[in-house]
Amino acid sequence: MDAAFDDAVLGLALPAGVEAALRDAGAHRGDAPRAMAALMRAQALAPEHPAVLIALYRHHFYGHRLALARDVARRALVVGAAALGLPRVWREVKAAALPGARHDARTRFYLFALKGYAYLSLRLADDVDARDALALLRTLDPEDAVGAALLEGARRRAAAARRGLDAGDDGAEPDAGECATYVQATGAAAWASLGAPFAEAAHG
Repeated sequence: MDAAFDDAVLGLALPAGVEAALRDAGAHRGDAPRAMAALMRAQALAPEHPAVLIALYRHHFYGHRLALARDVARRALVVGAAALGLPRVWREVKAAALPGARHDARTRFYLFALKGYAYLSLRLADDVDARDALALLRTLDPEDAVGAALLEGARRRAAAARRGLDAGDDGAEPDAGECATYVQATGAAAWASLGAPFAEAAHG
């Protein structure tokens, strides 16, 4: 079962009809309606296949349909959770490091799906989901194998900028948590460079 999921994430051992549909979608990526029709064929044949979800996500993401891309990321989280034996709802996942963040296909699929969900939440101005998804990533991937600390730094900068605008840009100095937002380190040091999570919570 694990090997089959790993192959699926890598786009290997696809059912013939799904492989053909995904190939058709790739061949017509410049023709959005035709590519989408091919992806719908693939989805009808294998709605929970990781390769299909990845292709759908990319199609919507690069087409700037961010809300649709986030919906696919949410579906991918459910599929990844089932493969790892985690709760279906990401908010119910235990805050503890997942093994295999650098090498296990199932774990990396889940972490990248959560990172994609967080990024799209940030782009869609869903600040609470962006913050909470990144806080969970910090615990699931403390070595920052998927590079989520950089996104958390960007989120904090955006939050600090919004607070400055809300306050009329009165020149007040940001707190320490807001200053530590330019991530240049890697691994666990990347998270450490940000200081404590939820640094802006005191601001409401």
